[in-house]
Amino acid sequence: MKIAKFLIALLLTLGLVYVLNTKLGSIPPLGKMLSPQHGFWQNAESKKDLSDQTFSFKQLKGVASVYMDNRLVPHIFAQHNEDAFFIQGFLHAKYRLWQMEFQTYFAAGRISEIVGAKALPLDRKFRRLGMVYAAKNSLQEMEKDADTKLAIESYANGVNAFINQLKPNELPIEYKLLDYKPEQWSTLKTALLLKYMSFDLAGYEEDFERENTKTILTKAMYETAYLYGNDSLSPIIYNAINFQKPAKELSIPANVDSVYFNFAAQKANDIVDTKPNKNNGSNNWAVSGTKTKSGKPILCNDPHLGLNLPSLWYEMQLNTPSLNTYGATLPGAPAVIIGFNDSCSFGFTNAMRDVRDYYEIKFKDNTKKEYLFNGKWHTAKLEIDTIKCKNAPTFYDTVAYVKEFGPVMYDNSYRGTALQQPSSERTNGKNYAVRWIAHDASNELRTFLLLNKSKNYNDYLNAIKGFSCPGQNMIFACNSGDIAIKQQGKFPAKWYRQGDFPMPGWDSSFAWQGYIPEDANIQMYNPSTGFVSSANQYPYNTKTYPYYLGGNYMTTRGYQINNQLAVMNNVTVTDMQNLQNNNFNVFARMMLPMLLQKTNQTKLNTSAQKYIVQLKNWNYQANADSEAQTVFTLWNDALEAEIWNDELKKATTWMRPQETTLLDVLVKDSNMIFVDNINTNEKEKLSQLVTNTINTIAITADSLSKANSLAWAKHKKTMVKHLIDKDANMAFSRFNLNIGGGMHIVNATQKDHGPSWKMIVEMKDKVEAYGIYPGGQSGNPGSKYYDSSVNDWAAGKYYKLWLMQISEKESKDILFTLTFNNK
Repeated sequence: MKIAKFLIALLLTLGLVYVLNTKLGSIPPLGKMLSPQHGFWQNAESKKDLSDQTFSFKQLKGVASVYMDNRLVPHIFAQHNEDAFFIQGFLHAKYRLWQMEFQTYFAAGRISEIVGAKALPLDRKFRRLGMVYAAKNSLQEMEKDADTKLAIESYANGVNAFINQLKPNELPIEYKLLDYKPEQWSTLKTALLLKYMSFDLAGYEEDFERENTKTILTKAMYETAYLYGNDSLSPIIYNAINFQKPAKELSIPANVDSVYFNFAAQKANDIVDTKPNKNNGSNNWAVSGTKTKSGKPILCNDPHLGLNLPSLWYEMQLNTPSLNTYGATLPGAPAVIIGFNDSCSFGFTNAMRDVRDYYEIKFKDNTKKEYLFNGKWHTAKLEIDTIKCKNAPTFYDTVAYVKEFGPVMYDNSYRGTALQQPSSERTNGKNYAVRWIAHDASNELRTFLLLNKSKNYNDYLNAIKGFSCPGQNMIFACNSGDIAIKQQGKFPAKWYRQGDFPMPGWDSSFAWQGYIPEDANIQMYNPSTGFVSSANQYPYNTKTYPYYLGGNYMTTRGYQINNQLAVMNNVTVTDMQNLQNNNFNVFARMMLPMLLQKTNQTKLNTSAQKYIVQLKNWNYQANADSEAQTVFTLWNDALEAEIWNDELKKATTWMRPQETTLLDVLVKDSNMIFVDNINTNEKEKLSQLVTNTINTIAITADSLSKANSLAWAKHKKTMVKHLIDKDANMAFSRFNLNIGGGMHIVNATQKDHGPSWKMIVEMKDKVEAYGIYPGGQSGNPGSKYYDSSVNDWAAGKYYKLWLMQISEKESKDILFTLTFNNK
């Protein structure tokens, strides 16, 4: 009997031990999580974390000091550049290890190793897109440049120095939640991180959605819904330019109409995959001293990306005898990405060009060993991707690479990440290779390393030369008084609409015919207007630019910024802060008068009448407490759906026209073909649709009002979400921030997307700079520095950015000092 009781007790104990130390579904191993020695208790911030410490590493060449200020921003002072990058890697790992490693797992298609087979579709997508292939190509190029090689190797050594001294109880909490451990950092991981930024900023395309849309529209309807260019809104290069025609005219394929522009002629392909946010963009501008109160240039930049915790960015200063730079760094890579030094400041906005196209490949048979190209069979390169899965068998995926284009991303074995139909039905038995600029060997890191130590305009031009992907509008200002902007990147030279749809991959006449020459990417240098700016709008006038500017452009922010800068004089930093936080909805100012004019006042319900009055009295400010902004958004969205959906929803997957398209089209023709609802016998007029939609959304607005949720901030519900917070309910995230702004607005804050780093730099003799991002320096949710700036960011406040001098090392603003030596 005693033995039986003992065995039962033993089994219960072993069962409890198993349960408490095993990750069950989404539940972390509770025994490890609750362990006083190793669990989440160990992640609370201690006094040691905020006190002086000394570290010794043999890889260092000399002694260095890091002065941590009262916002936990490190100011690194080293005698050698490689030591500065080593320490940068160490500190990135110390404060952001899980974040930087998780992002490289994501880019490499390795999330299944952490969460199991449920991530296989996502991993296959990134493997087949060629992310590792692209990173390896770029790494080879980076290693050819001595300075870049030194930076990435020193950085990796610093990351590993931190990992190697990390104790199990000190692991960031996410490792404990997901039950895995960090691995050694490598230079390939840095390349992967940079390629992930290329995906985020130059990976968006809608080729298959456009293809599907094309099958249910005429060419005239397509041109109406998907406008190219804009007559009224100002491009980045707004002065008149006579572009030279290409030295060699682009050759349009003879069979382009029959095999490419074949509207309403073929079965659609239901290929849908996860994509980067199409609104990934930014604002930047620089005002010359002729328009500022101080007589010195002011540069401003705010990149619009996903709002996450830990934050995408990490503030830092790097100081060596040849380098003194400050700004936003990217955990996982050396250098300052957006920032300034004692002579120059620099920033970026996304070029929005389409540099990712698909080509249909004809294989000889299902082995995919041979493919047809220009009438001959060529040998494909078959590679086996090994995808390890936690608690599941390893998955092997065979991917074909074709020499002319790249990896075959979609074929009859790939399901994708968004649809679960059999893949043969989704691809209609076809195979598609992806041609992407990011696959080409390039060294983007060189640009940032050189910008960090630039002293003048010529240094800036030399730094950005050769930057390939993602294409960027690179802005510059220096204390000599110069300001400049240039769109820099490697862009394929395309004929009109090339790359909008998948192209025949068996015919070389559809391949890219070279690249746009450098001198066709015009820059502005000290223009007479006294400012340069970009906000993801068209870079040039599409009627005079000789190449097709395929891509996804946003027009209204640039229009508002340029209008404001044009009338400003005696500009101060405060003026620039106000402009970055500007909530004026210029799109609403253009669209609403037309809606009000077309509204049939006699057919409004009681609620709609009330909201019409509210809209008539609106000042177009999308402030946090604005109810009119919510009502306008509801109305405009409803009208868009009413106009486009009846035709476009005939396609299985389709591309929604941009919001500004509806405005542009209706201004010219209020009876344009899409106004009529094809599902009714009646011939609808715009006035009917406008009136019906305001009546409909008025009911929704009443419900929101009763729930005290009609104010814009309460309706928008801006959040800064933890990277693994899939269901948006995790304690590591921040919700319901009281902030205005939105799409079409200079303050581009949306639900989970917006200004990820706001920076303003006045290039005085002693540089004066301000900045903020929605997060905190620490990636540890147990630290007060985890989300310490979120509230101030939401309130539109800024912190002064301290380009510290070594003579200031006794400043009261320094919390503690970290000393590094090679003993």
